[in-house]
Amino acid sequence: MASRTPLSVIDFCTIYPGETAGESMSRSVELARTAEELGYSRIWYSEHHNMATIASSAPAVLIAHIAAKTERIRLGAGGVMLPNHSPYVIAEQFGTLAELYPDRIDLGLGRAPGTDMNTLGRALRRDPNAAERFPEDIMELHGYLTGDSRVAGVQAVPGAGTNVPLYVLGSSMFGASLAAKLGLPYSFASHFAPTHLQQATTYYRENFEPSEVLSEPYVIAAVNVTAADTREEAEEQTRIVHRNRVRTMLNRQGHHLSDAQVDQVVDSPTGRQIIDMLKFTGVGTGEDAAEYLEKFTALATADELMVSFQAPGSQEAVHGMRLLGRAWGLDPADTAGAPGDWGL
Repeated sequence: MASRTPLSVIDFCTIYPGETAGESMSRSVELARTAEELGYSRIWYSEHHNMATIASSAPAVLIAHIAAKTERIRLGAGGVMLPNHSPYVIAEQFGTLAELYPDRIDLGLGRAPGTDMNTLGRALRRDPNAAERFPEDIMELHGYLTGDSRVAGVQAVPGAGTNVPLYVLGSSMFGASLAAKLGLPYSFASHFAPTHLQQATTYYRENFEPSEVLSEPYVIAAVNVTAADTREEAEEQTRIVHRNRVRTMLNRQGHHLSDAQVDQVVDSPTGRQIIDMLKFTGVGTGEDAAEYLEKFTALATADELMVSFQAPGSQEAVHGMRLLGRAWGLDPADTAGAPGDWGL
């Protein structure tokens, strides 16, 4: 089979109903082992806070645990919400990971809070203007990781000289513009924010400025997949995924509805707006999903796909991962096939 675009995975460390965070994280280990076995390129974990269904609030800690339970697959943050932290602390954390697991660690960076405004201000105590320093914070972080610190007399230990690869994450034109200007790889969050995908990736490619990090643009586009043995089964799983997503979004807003009420909302304009966030989703058999991803790759002009497996439960998600991996023709020998060392 002809070589295809590298496939990677984003794992939200979902806490399913009746499950603990610890059980969720144990499943994430098994998910990573399966992805490694099948030949997926990397797995990323995203920083979220105060969300009852997501256990990836501390990506660096989670990565350390999963890296110890796997052998070669790349692991990273997709991403760390940099304005929530000092660049120095992130350099130390990911520098530590890079020393423990050489050539396996990625660091995707976002500027969103990854939480609600109450948590942001009262619990995280984040400066309301912190996001405005995002470009400068990236460059400060870059300096710590290369050993060329921008802060006189301060080096990150561990961190200096690890050259952990940096990626700019985004769902708008801001991230595309910044990644192009800095000459960094760009990852678009089209798995939940589909609106500006083509505009952002086109702008990034057309305006990319080569840097010491990267000579040519590199686009990672995120996409959802629900794969099952039959199309009918995948479509039924999709209906459950949509219902659960509407319920989760309404719960975050303080609305706790019965199943019948949730079903009513699913068919309402509000429900459709929530479901439309999953616009880019391949549904069907493994072959159906693979065909969809081929078309999506062309649409997004993607060099790599970051797949979010949407399923009612963990068993269905892992099975979908296997079905897609086989249909895509993944080779376990190419597990670390996606670029990681950008020549920092």
